[in-house]
Amino acid sequence: MLVYALKRLGVAGLVALTVSFLSFSLIYVSGDPAFALAGETATEADIENIRRVYGFDRPIVVQYLDWLGSALTGDFGHSNYLNTDVASVIFDRLPVTMTLGACALAFALALAIPLGVLAAMRPNTLLDRFALTVAVIGQALPSFWFALIMIFWLGITWRLLPITGTASWLNFIMPSVALGYYITPAVMRLTRAGMMEVLSSDYIRTARAKGLKPVRVLFKHALRNAIIPVVALSAVQFGFMLGGSIVIETIFAINGLGFLAWESIQRGDLPMMQAIVLVLACFYIVLTFVADLLNAFLDPRIRVS
Repeated sequence: MLVYALKRLGVAGLVALTVSFLSFSLIYVSGDPAFALAGETATEADIENIRRVYGFDRPIVVQYLDWLGSALTGDFGHSNYLNTDVASVIFDRLPVTMTLGACALAFALALAIPLGVLAAMRPNTLLDRFALTVAVIGQALPSFWFALIMIFWLGITWRLLPITGTASWLNFIMPSVALGYYITPAVMRLTRAGMMEVLSSDYIRTARAKGLKPVRVLFKHALRNAIIPVVALSAVQFGFMLGGSIVIETIFAINGLGFLAWESIQRGDLPMMQAIVLVLACFYIVLTFVADLLNAFLDPRIRVS
């Protein structure tokens, strides 16, 4: 297990290093950063002065290593628009996005796994068709449109839930459902396919022949093996939701990291954009690494593959 974990850690480190370089390169996507900071009315002397002050005249590799060293210590630079440290703003907004992502994932798993298990137990029945219909609707329904529908009915027409803000746990219900329902189809189909494969295997028939209770066969023997790919998918989807929450946070005016990313793009706040991309990518990498370890724990065959 230790050897497998070290291998996966090495791969995660290489991916993180690549992502850090891509994040750093964002500052040059729009052209000369010195010209962007100086403005259109700046003279050539002003641009050269900014290039010298901010270190843009140094080799790109030196700039990257300097930026990476600062990022590893938690220093992501200074926001030119907010006039404050980037790290303080990000870590102030991050808990909101993490809460939204966790609630959305919990909703998706609570809906998708039971539906997948029931559909696998009763294939080609009305229950199976209902589960597949839920999956098809979830895949075809854009999350932003679903969010607007819930706002109209639950927030405006019936006034059951608050529309904006993060004042209480009620504010997270509609955003979590809108964000979580988007990944429900993938989890449900994967659970259904895994359960159908496991339930038809020899060791399940042996367990039933030995007289084990159906509930024990289902949860202890079948679901444990069928859930392995779901663990990896859930970790990946959680990382996807953290990065993809920008639309949902914008619609519901949730002051999280996704909404901050949208604001930074509008303002052209390059240091903030760099840090957001790097932080979200690192979360994605860590979650994938944890999922690999969990899969190796649940299925020892993965460790020697």
